[in-house]
Amino acid sequence: MQVKLLPTPEQAAALEATLHACNSAATQVATVARQTGTFRNYDLRRHTYQDIKAAHGLGAQAAQHVIKKVADAYTTLAANLRAGRYGTPGSSRRRRVESNPVVFRPDAAQPYDARMLSWHHDERTVSIWTVSGRLKNVAFTGSPDQLTTVATRPVGECDLVHRDGRWFLYATVEVDEPEVYQPDGFLGVDLGIVNIAYDGDGTRYAGAQLNGYRRRQQRLRRRLQAKGTQSARRLLARRRRKEARHAANTNHIIAKTIVAEAARTGRGIAVEQLTGIRERVRLRKPQRVTLSSWSFQQLGGFLAYKARLAGVPLVAVDPRYTSQTCAECGHRDKRNRPDQETFHCGSCGVVAHADHNAARNIATRAVADWGAVNRPHAA
Repeated sequence: MQVKLLPTPEQAAALEATLHACNSAATQVATVARQTGTFRNYDLRRHTYQDIKAAHGLGAQAAQHVIKKVADAYTTLAANLRAGRYGTPGSSRRRRVESNPVVFRPDAAQPYDARMLSWHHDERTVSIWTVSGRLKNVAFTGSPDQLTTVATRPVGECDLVHRDGRWFLYATVEVDEPEVYQPDGFLGVDLGIVNIAYDGDGTRYAGAQLNGYRRRQQRLRRRLQAKGTQSARRLLARRRRKEARHAANTNHIIAKTIVAEAARTGRGIAVEQLTGIRERVRLRKPQRVTLSSWSFQQLGGFLAYKARLAGVPLVAVDPRYTSQTCAECGHRDKRNRPDQETFHCGSCGVVAHADHNAARNIATRAVADWGAVNRPHAA
């Protein structure tokens, strides 16, 4: 849950100094980790714990969270290297990433636990540790749902976030997880470039307005990048954050709608496996920017957690050849798809929207995968 802090100017200055101190310490720990080849949390503590406490004025809990943050960053970096996101082994970009230490932005988020942060819901304030001492009576606000959740549910670790001049706490809360029901079929969801999502019922989750917005952002980015001035770079950074918020909001709406429809009809949700989508999909040059500008992985994550909260089964299937296979007769031929929108089966003659046909194939594969895992096996 995200809640917004409303600090006074003095409180905001103390919070900003705390983030700067914690992230400066994190960069120091990351440098030691790279120099010594030590990336595990507890091993890093032996090398850096006392030094960063003394040099940056951190408390014991803050120092431990800083070290764990660095260890987690290197774990993520190793996973990205294995996935090839920094290029092939031996490439200049990959060598640079592998040899240089991780660097933390001065305003990067900082984790807080219950010893460093306490909630006072009646007064709607928090008491939070800073390098200037404990700040009490820091006001917070949020939507009714957010405030009710953090007041009635167990709250775990929180992240202090400074974004666009505003302060937030991202609070991890425990919620009840319903039991997953036995689905009566699956609602297939095909993810694409022109249509962000298209389900097996024929619902398209991207219209002309959304695609027009994406094209306008592309044109604006191109003009700002070509201008190259300092003010253009600042505007580009602001636009990037605005686009990211817009994409996240759109992905939330799409995921919520799909999960609600599946739950209403008693079906599960079938999606394509997203691993390696950028390497797997072959696109014309104008479409490559569009693929990279939309977070399909984020949409998949939203679908997964919203389905889990609703008790809706979700299955990820192999998407290969779903766009070339007829959902009616099963005939597969790449000539079945003469263009981006059209599917025309060369065997049975059925004509359909290509994404709708692919979504139906995804649903069919999910039925087979679910049955293979969940059907009773003979003794």
